[in-house]
Amino acid sequence: MFKNVLLLLVAYSQVDELPIDVNLFVNLAAGLFILPFLLFSAHAGQVADFVDKASLIRRLKLLELLIMSVATFAIVSHSYLVMLLLLFLMGVQSAYFGPVKYSLLPRVLDNSELVSGNAWVEMGTFLAILVGTISAGLIVASDNATYLAAASVFILALIGAFSSWFIPSIPAHSLQKPHFSIVIATLVSIKKARRTPGIWTAILATSWFWFVGATYLTQFPNFARLTLHADPTVVSLLLLLFSVGIAAGSFVCERLSCHQVELGIMPLGLVLLAGFGIDLYFAIPAKPDLAAFYDLQGFIAEADHYRLMLDLFMIGVGGGLFIVPLYTYIQARAKDGECAQAIASNNIINALFMVTSAIFAMLILNVFQWQIEQLFLLLAAANVLVLCWLLLGWPELLLSISSYYHRRVKYKVSLDDPQVLHKQAKLLVVTDNLSWRNVMLLYGSFTHPVHFAEGLPQSLSINYFYREAFSRIRYFASDNKAGNIEAATLDVDSVICVRPAHLEQAQAVLKGYTCVTAKVVEVKEKGDAAKRLVVAIRPQTAA
Repeated sequence: MFKNVLLLLVAYSQVDELPIDVNLFVNLAAGLFILPFLLFSAHAGQVADFVDKASLIRRLKLLELLIMSVATFAIVSHSYLVMLLLLFLMGVQSAYFGPVKYSLLPRVLDNSELVSGNAWVEMGTFLAILVGTISAGLIVASDNATYLAAASVFILALIGAFSSWFIPSIPAHSLQKPHFSIVIATLVSIKKARRTPGIWTAILATSWFWFVGATYLTQFPNFARLTLHADPTVVSLLLLLFSVGIAAGSFVCERLSCHQVELGIMPLGLVLLAGFGIDLYFAIPAKPDLAAFYDLQGFIAEADHYRLMLDLFMIGVGGGLFIVPLYTYIQARAKDGECAQAIASNNIINALFMVTSAIFAMLILNVFQWQIEQLFLLLAAANVLVLCWLLLGWPELLLSISSYYHRRVKYKVSLDDPQVLHKQAKLLVVTDNLSWRNVMLLYGSFTHPVHFAEGLPQSLSINYFYREAFSRIRYFASDNKAGNIEAATLDVDSVICVRPAHLEQAQAVLKGYTCVTAKVVEVKEKGDAAKRLVVAIRPQTAA
């Protein structure tokens, strides 16, 4: 709200009172808000893991209230340089709030609730952005813009501070004391994230979403004015379609995941981003021969605009389906006591990608002189390339897609696990004579990442891509080494599937792992037209 109010005030009502050029002011404001994410996210992640999360949130909300209290006087007195300083401080507050916001979810929610929790967070985030943007426009357009703006930012900060006291205590579980160092802490945070290849790839994929999203949101005003020949009310409509689409996609993801971390859903989001992004280019109608711009009512009345509006909504749906599984994956795979640091690393790379998106847009629009709709088409096509890169470079994703298809689409599968062993970390799963179907069912039946001992899936007749994927998640128990899997990953939560003949060798290497048996059973009950598959998991001694 504060950022949007500030930018709209200087752009529409008080431009003559600025001490510097308006374009310089706007770009400086955008840079000052994003800069703290690059400078302080690493330290913010360490702090969020080291202290009580509820206490930290309350302190950050009180800091926000203090900053907005000063902002009320700055807005009323038209002190724009002071407001720039306050915007930077709000960026600092946001940089420290992001890691604790996402890292508290796995502390208070079960793995089966993580997808729902992230869906609510993403919906709330984008709807808040939408409401803040629209509200700022209405406030600036009113007769008492200055006083309404000052009152609004203070009241919202007061509500946030009051609400934070209802958060129950969430004790810290990291013994690593935070050390403030901008450069070193940032490099250490990124290095730690890169130590787990899956988390690092998820961070890069998440950052791509923010690259695309930031480009769309930044270009909507000029897209509406130059391409659609529409006034600012239509900009609000475009934001509404995009934001509500992301919220809808987030909850569609929750339904498709069946309360489980399902990485296999994520490519569907990229397909929607690419498909409807490409269609958006062809859905743009010819420029009308009108002297006046379309207003909201006139724009909606034109049937030629319906396809375009559907495309923007579905692009948002694709964004929701893309981003929620990635955030859930990062939270589920991060080590205990390092979740906030993983989120902090994610925020750092997100900020870099968002800055890069602005530079990329300026290069395409100003240097190459492309149109905005051509920029959107280029983004949509790039989504196809990103999808190909993820499928080829992330073995867990390719296998998760196939596993999801077998468990949720092709077969009716249930889990028979009275002791809830499938949610435990550090499991040695004893199994043999696996078909491709059974491999895929087992792969998606455990909460933690699954690796296979040498010879298990490789004995199957599978294509090159699947063989390559399995070779990169293979665990070699026979010679006491772990192929391409980092030791840190195995220490955290891995599930290792081995043949009975390799069990003693695996136990000698993997201390502290629990042995279980897993097999797929076909069951046909009365009234069922087809056989039902049951994945039965038992302790080895009870097998």
